[in-house]
Amino acid sequence: MKIVRALFTALAIAGLLLAVRALWIRYQVEPVTRDGKVLADIVPVAADVAGLITQVCVQDNQPVQQGQVLLVIDPSRYALALQQAQASLGSLRIALAQAEREDARNRSMSNVVAAEVIEQGRMKVEQLRLSVTQAVAARDLAQLNLDRTVVRAPVSGKVTNMTLQPGIYLTVGKAALALVNTPSLRVEGYFEETKLQRIHLNDAVAIHLMGVPGTLRGHVESIAAAIQDRERAGDIARPADVNPAFTWVRLAQRIPVRVAIDSVPQGIRLVPGQTATIDVLSPGPRREFLPW
Repeated sequence: MKIVRALFTALAIAGLLLAVRALWIRYQVEPVTRDGKVLADIVPVAADVAGLITQVCVQDNQPVQQGQVLLVIDPSRYALALQQAQASLGSLRIALAQAEREDARNRSMSNVVAAEVIEQGRMKVEQLRLSVTQAVAARDLAQLNLDRTVVRAPVSGKVTNMTLQPGIYLTVGKAALALVNTPSLRVEGYFEETKLQRIHLNDAVAIHLMGVPGTLRGHVESIAAAIQDRERAGDIARPADVNPAFTWVRLAQRIPVRVAIDSVPQGIRLVPGQTATIDVLSPGPRREFLPW
C-alpha cells in the first residue's frame, strides 16, 4: 500500500513538474505572446477648402472605394472666385495683345519713333506677359479650389466614426472623418526581447483572436527597428533623467513585430483593435499552443 502511495505521489509530482516546464516553455522560451492586436492604417480625411457642407454621400461604417465622393462643400464662393480669375485673365490678355501690336508698329517705324518709346513699349509687353502668367496661375488655383469642394476618398477602406451632417462648417486641414485603410489590415505583436532570437522574417505565424474560434495564418513581415528610450525622453537640451537601477529585477522590453495576414477563415471579421495571441512557428518541428 505504501508503495502505491509513493508511486502515486511520484507520478503527481512528475506531472506537476512537466506542467510547470510546459508553462515555462510556453511563456518564457517559445516566441508566443498574448499581447497582440489587429491594426490598420487610419487615414484622417480633411477638407482642403473651407465652407459649409451641402451634401454627405456616405454613412458610418460604409465601405468606400478610392476616389469615391464622401462629401460636398458649398461651391458657390469658389465658383465666383473662378469667374473673377477668368475675367482678370481675359482682360490682361486683351491688354497684352494691344501692347504687342503697338510694340510691333513702333519697331516698324524706328526711323521716326524715338528709341526710348520703343524700349518702353518692349518693357510694357514683358510686364503684361508676366501678369498674364500670374493670372493663369490664379485661375488654375481658383479651379483647383472649386474642384476640392468635392472631398473624395484617398484610399479604399471603411468610414468610421462618421458624425457629419449638412450645414456643418469645415475649416481647412481639420479632420472631418476617419477612413480605415482596409488593405493595410495586419496584426502586430509585442514580444519580449528575450524571444527575438527565435523570430525570423517570413516565419509562419498562427493568430488566435480573443473569443473567436479558428486560426488565422500569417507570416512575420518585419521587426521594429527601435523602441523609445524612456530614460532619454524629453527635452534634448536637458541631461538624461536616468531612473535608479533595480539590482535583482529586470523587466524585459517588448519589441513590436509586424505580421502580415495570409489567410482568414470564413466567417471571421477583422476589426482593428481586436486583441490576439500570436504564435510564431519557428523553423523546425514544434507544436502549436492553445491560444489562451
